[in-house]
Amino acid sequence: MSDPMRIRAQAAGANATVRVLMSHEMETGQRKDAAGKTIPAWHITEVTASHNGKAVLTAEWGPAVAKNPFLQFTVKGAKAGDKIAVTWKDNKGDTRTDEAVVTA
Repeated sequence: MSDPMRIRAQAAGANATVRVLMSHEMETGQRKDAAGKTIPAWHITEVTASHNGKAVLTAEWGPAVAKNPFLQFTVKGAKAGDKIAVTWKDNKGDTRTDEAVVTA
């Protein structure tokens, strides 16, 4: 996997809108390859986000989420210069974390 995430966080009033594009194949475990063998399940199972180190979002995902998922959420009380960190974990134990600074 090349770039695990692209995060943009933009302040708007007393909140910030966070947009995250995650790079992940997200296999359901139900498709078959050219040889007819089932492709093993491989998907993000947990996503967490924090604002200046404090957890603001926790989500449990499954195989029904699309390849390279996009997530958007609002963080109340965030302002320009604050840090937003997003972490995902998949069913094979791989974990990726990235962070962004909220812009004005």
